[in-house]
Amino acid sequence: MKKGYKGYKAYQYLEKDIDYKGFELAKEVDRVEPYLIPLNPEDEKRVENIIKNNIVISLHDHPIITPANINELMDYEREGRECTAYEGLAHSCLDVVFDNMMDGTCIIGSKAGWKWNDVIHDMGIRSCDIAHQDFLIKGSDLDDIYKAKSEEKIAWFISLESATMIENELDRIDILYGLGARMMGITYSESNCLGSGLKEKNDGGLTAFGRQAVERMNKVGMAIDVSHSGDKTTMDTIKVSSKPVFITHIGARALWNMKRLKPDDVFKACADKGGVIGIEAAPHTTITKKHPRHDIESYMEHFEYIKDLVGIDHVAFGPDALFGDHVGLHNLFSSNMSIAENTAGQSFDKVDYVKGLENPAEASHNIVRWLVKHGYSDEDIAKVLGKNIIRVLKEIWY
Repeated sequence: MKKGYKGYKAYQYLEKDIDYKGFELAKEVDRVEPYLIPLNPEDEKRVENIIKNNIVISLHDHPIITPANINELMDYEREGRECTAYEGLAHSCLDVVFDNMMDGTCIIGSKAGWKWNDVIHDMGIRSCDIAHQDFLIKGSDLDDIYKAKSEEKIAWFISLESATMIENELDRIDILYGLGARMMGITYSESNCLGSGLKEKNDGGLTAFGRQAVERMNKVGMAIDVSHSGDKTTMDTIKVSSKPVFITHIGARALWNMKRLKPDDVFKACADKGGVIGIEAAPHTTITKKHPRHDIESYMEHFEYIKDLVGIDHVAFGPDALFGDHVGLHNLFSSNMSIAENTAGQSFDKVDYVKGLENPAEASHNIVRWLVKHGYSDEDIAKVLGKNIIRVLKEIWY
């Protein structure tokens, strides 16, 4: 475990069932049978040195704990008090995590989600909890990344998967930045005032307001994510932005034909602009014909495909994992997350969890181990674990 972790549990400064409604939560460690890629002693030592000497970043995760009984999830989300998985994160090798908050489960006051007050509530509640502990450092700039690494802690950055809640108010971008958000998506699956989401049959591209929003995000120094945007909206955003753009959690449509993944021309455009592409591991996404059962091998096949397409300088990892029953969450929130539209027409082996990538901690270790086992150089591993992301953040945040 990271030495910076002292045992804090979410909201322990309050009294459970007096100050807030408590739920029995899923295990943060060993919820399912753990899996680590086996290595020989020499490679084990190399993994240890790589983790020690390099900054490891998750470009996209949800490091919270879901209820042990997944059928309580709706009530849990409506309470608006998700629990950060401090112990789980302490078992990871991450130095930085971009936490994407409630996103498609942000249903505190609305079944449809993405309401301004709900998003602000989520950011505030989680930030209050972060302020009462000393393992996660609420990040605002690159200095917080280096500080976390040196202290064996984790820099925690607020990221939002969509700008839906800003409606047609540009100044809300400034407000979100002021409250700590350092990255934001253009759309989630549904369209909004900025552009078209990936579930739409007709992608109209970035709107006039969307162009203004992209320009404002560039000006305030907020990173842009286009993972859930339609292909044309994504391409428009990359073109309009004066700064590189992230696709934080994605896979290659060339390997698995589903709308949730993106085509080669989008990846090339992102890389040509200097951007970085993170590989997605949410259940039943980064599958391939060679590996129809979702696991670390199918995931890394997507990584290698995109790496070969755009180059090692433009890839990273955004597993999009959480601590709890992720498959169960998808089943409950299928409509909000457009799960049916994304997987329509595809035949694959359904899994209860993604072996080797079950949560952010397991994913972080196995990604490093896989890269070492498959002969990647220390320099290239350093790039994909963090250096590529930091290079882009330097352009956006300063």
